[in-house]
Amino acid sequence: MFGGLVAAPINSPHLRKSGGRAIVSHLADELGNGVEDGHLHPIEVNGLKSASTPMVTVAIAPSPMLLWRFKVLLFLLWAFICSKIGWHSVMRMSVDLRDLFLYEAFLYYNPLLLVTTMVWLWGINLWVFSQSNVNYAKIFDLDQNHLTHREIWKCATWMTIIVPTSMTAYLYLYSHGEVLLAASQPVLLYFAVVMILIFPFDIFYFSSRYYLLRTLWRIVLPLQAISFSDFFLADILTSMAKVFSDLERSVCRMVHRQVATIAWFEADSVCGSHSIAIPLVLVLPYLFRFFQCLRQYKDSGERSTLLNALKYSTAVPVIFLSALKYHVLPDSWINFYRPLWLLSSVLNSLYSFYWDVTRDWDLSGFTSIFKFNKSQLCSHLLHGRIWVYIWVIGSNLILRCTWTYKLSAHLRHNYLTVFTIGALEIFRRFQWIFFRVENEWNKMNSRSNIQPSLNDPTNEEVKLLASDGHNV
Repeated sequence: MFGGLVAAPINSPHLRKSGGRAIVSHLADELGNGVEDGHLHPIEVNGLKSASTPMVTVAIAPSPMLLWRFKVLLFLLWAFICSKIGWHSVMRMSVDLRDLFLYEAFLYYNPLLLVTTMVWLWGINLWVFSQSNVNYAKIFDLDQNHLTHREIWKCATWMTIIVPTSMTAYLYLYSHGEVLLAASQPVLLYFAVVMILIFPFDIFYFSSRYYLLRTLWRIVLPLQAISFSDFFLADILTSMAKVFSDLERSVCRMVHRQVATIAWFEADSVCGSHSIAIPLVLVLPYLFRFFQCLRQYKDSGERSTLLNALKYSTAVPVIFLSALKYHVLPDSWINFYRPLWLLSSVLNSLYSFYWDVTRDWDLSGFTSIFKFNKSQLCSHLLHGRIWVYIWVIGSNLILRCTWTYKLSAHLRHNYLTVFTIGALEIFRRFQWIFFRVENEWNKMNSRSNIQPSLNDPTNEEVKLLASDGHNV
């Protein structure tokens, strides 16, 4: 009764939806309706004859690897076209104007190129965290709709395409005499970036854009308790101080309609090296971080936050002593202000390096590097490989010293060197992120392990609770 097969009629209501046509099962052995090799023999349903049709239609689509190779080919073709057009555009200019114009072009596009580099590296950070046991979403208090490394790389890809394309159009139009059209290229690009960031509708990763803008607002006005994401992003902004300085100069030139000219290079230009806005913008990220440390001391009372605030304050003399070169006599600069600038630069670099190693990374001094088998001393992220720690600490020390070059306004005229050092500083921050985030994750795990032990009853409490003479 229960083990045999029951053949249902072809028009049985159990084989079709209400109001629909009869459905023929593809199990030929069980229903005996003549299905062979995935096709139906001609049968008569409701008095109509239907031709033999395949049961499953397979869509033919290219493989993901083929699509990926095609995208890479298009990207390389685009890069070749942009490079060729840009090179020929620069070669059309006279030799005496070529370097000045390239310097101006870098002034507009250098900030966005460095931001694009930072976005690419941030995607790598997230990818490494996703492959390890570091829960970065919990550390930064992200919701379930946060961007993964794939979305970050997608954004970086579009930035990589749009920014150089605008730069190529700028070079091409200016070299061919279309000055007004050339001047509109950086203006349109900056306007588009701002509009995408503040677009109030639920597109372009609205929740992530809101999270970024909200964190930036909390950095500018630290009127509430400082979260990890607040001071983490503020630390990244200190590495991009030169980016904000170039942004200020670019916007200044756009406001004064000096785009696609070389008037900024003259001493009397309002956007030139004598502008007081340059050191002010350079020092802003450090002031933000300084006030965050003071707020943390107010909330927690920990003296280490005051020492951290002192570290950020050491960048202020570096910036303003460098800017004094344009406002004092040459003899005063060489004999008095320049030695002070060098001394403050060394102090800032060494203090920042010490704080990175001992506090941000919690490596507890150089000797702990070679004790990587002890979990409490070194990171698990890179499996305690000695060469990794030697490389990170050595490169961090060197790049901390070269970063002074970027903070110094009187060393800004070699734009290729400045761009290279800016990219190296972003790479240093990229390395710093791995150890800083994992150190925070280890602290969170330590606190979560300590909390249950504090809630566990002691032996005396267990005895009292188990006593028969204390029934309530």
